[in-house]
Amino acid sequence: MNKSVALFFLSFFILTALSFEGFANIRLPAVLSNNMVLQQQSSVNLWGWSSPAEKIFITTSWSSTIDSTVASGDAKWNIAIKTPAAGGPYTITFKGNNTIVLNNVLIGEVWVCSGQSNMEWSSLNGLPQMDAELPNSANTNIRFFHIPKTTALTPQDDCAATWTACNPETLKSFSAVAYYFGKQLQQKLNVPIGLINTSWGGTPAEVWTPEELVENDPELKAAAAKIGATNWWPNAPGRAYNAMIAPITSYSIAGAIWYQGESNTGTASTYKALMTTLIDSWRKDWNKDFPFYYVQIAPFAYGNKNIGALLREAQTQTLTHPNTGMAVITDLVDDVKNIHPHNKKDVGARLAAWALAETYKKEVIIYKSPMYKSMEVNKNKVTVYFDNAPNGLVIKGGEKKATEFYIAGDDKNFLPADVKIEGDHVILSNKQVKNPVAVRFAFSNTAMANIFSREARPDGPVGRGLPVNPFRTDDWEVDTGKVE
Repeated sequence: MNKSVALFFLSFFILTALSFEGFANIRLPAVLSNNMVLQQQSSVNLWGWSSPAEKIFITTSWSSTIDSTVASGDAKWNIAIKTPAAGGPYTITFKGNNTIVLNNVLIGEVWVCSGQSNMEWSSLNGLPQMDAELPNSANTNIRFFHIPKTTALTPQDDCAATWTACNPETLKSFSAVAYYFGKQLQQKLNVPIGLINTSWGGTPAEVWTPEELVENDPELKAAAAKIGATNWWPNAPGRAYNAMIAPITSYSIAGAIWYQGESNTGTASTYKALMTTLIDSWRKDWNKDFPFYYVQIAPFAYGNKNIGALLREAQTQTLTHPNTGMAVITDLVDDVKNIHPHNKKDVGARLAAWALAETYKKEVIIYKSPMYKSMEVNKNKVTVYFDNAPNGLVIKGGEKKATEFYIAGDDKNFLPADVKIEGDHVILSNKQVKNPVAVRFAFSNTAMANIFSREARPDGPVGRGLPVNPFRTDDWEVDTGKVE
């Protein structure tokens, strides 16, 4: 072999090696980055990309163990590592052809926060509570991961976001409900909290559900087809799921909170099936039956009669699904003509109460709204019994009459009821209804009832607890015609 040929082959092999080395660099998804919060006392996933068959070494500053894994033939690698009890900051080092060091990593509790505009809304949307909160909001033990609005036709493996610590600047554009939820957990549990905000105003629940699950269910598919397209948000099944949920399903979490439903009021009859499908699909993707706590939609003057009441009914029915909880907020509305109530602080606190009581087994005075249990008819009177009212019921301070109770006979004509509260039940009557057969409570778009559970405080006087959940005892057809 002459000298020039030898030099050619030598150059070829050097260039090939350099080219190979360039492609061999390991890469991490956006959700694995500086400032992240990892789920405590868990086997958490760490994953990324590299050259096929490349060996990756992982070292954490909380352990002397060096873990390793080998990338698959499709250039992906994944490893599960054990996390300690809450703490930090820590570092995680990934060593392959190159080295990546993640700094300021905390170990704590991680929650996904999703839904439409009432989950999305932040200080930028003119919320007075948040304006007051911002100046003193700096807390390095609360971290945000805010996924931007985007869609995809197929499930994606990465997203464009980064972990940041809570401060006046980062909180300004972050979900108010998620923040107040996380703040409560951080204070009560005294551990770092990671909040993943993946929300989009106006979106129906179908866009957060895997497309094939909607398309393969005739009822869900038909309901999805009724949702009109807009220039402001997607309406096709799976689009937000693919781009804003799928990329984080390998990231270990404690649970999810959800505030959505306003965009599904026109298809309330299928909403329970849709939500249970969504919940089950997310749990399958995360490989964990995590808690799913959600907000019942607020009173609002929709253009069609009773569609809000029917959606709230579907949300109540969704409570039969395992490991779910619902925050009732019929008392947190200042204007029924505004679909975005300003009070996000109490919404976040009510979601946090569910998590503290059910997920973390903390002592919480009250976190469940009174729920309809049963009814008895005696001549012209109806007695209605409730769950979640161990200390009885009470009328909102200063008001003398309980409102929003209606009774009807076989003629299906509902009339306002006279209400007598006796402990954990109420006795209803109306002189014009001789033989009552059905009861409705706060069953309209805008109803804001004034009856609550009685809260017995261990350190003070008895006070008002949570609002009674809207309900009806009949299954009669409901008028959903246009409001005149």
